[in-house]
Amino acid sequence: MRYTAEHKQQTRERVLKEAASAIRMSGPDRVAVAAVMARAGLTHGGFYAHFASKDELLVAAIEQMFAETLVVLDQHLAGKSPAAGLKAYLDMYLSPLHRDRRDAGCPLPAMAADLPRLDAPAREAFERGAATLTSRIAAVLADLGHADPGTLAVSVLSEMVGAVVLARSISDAGPSATILAASRQALAKRLSLD
Repeated sequence: MRYTAEHKQQTRERVLKEAASAIRMSGPDRVAVAAVMARAGLTHGGFYAHFASKDELLVAAIEQMFAETLVVLDQHLAGKSPAAGLKAYLDMYLSPLHRDRRDAGCPLPAMAADLPRLDAPAREAFERGAATLTSRIAAVLADLGHADPGTLAVSVLSEMVGAVVLARSISDAGPSATILAASRQALAKRLSLD
């Protein structure tokens, strides 16, 4: 049975969403192609109609994760002043919900520790995604009139990622939430978002 190009694209997107979720949860080295395909409602044999290898899937899934992250950022910025939009994004990013949803959310805290073990194409896809996210945040900071918005965006994103990683590493919800709240408050004050 031959499928339309649209059907093939929709199927590929379904596989990518499942792969992205599995990578966030388990790390790229533990992702099994057969399990991803099963979660997407497909057979393992159908994998090669979409990807030449697991490495190609990994690169595409990383790109998918960053595309999803940029959509979330844009949704928080839409229809708001730059300050209100950035504050909304920070509040979401540094929330217990984002901390707890390891299968979703930003790939930076989920994958940063895995990067040195990945092949060059996957590292390059990750670096491109991180650079794009940083640039988008820098553009908002420029709109807010901050000096050297590019450097500031690197610092802000580093604090956001570090806070989520640290909050995820602590099993007690109270101190974990305190880390997120402290980072939210410090960034809002530092960026004059309140």
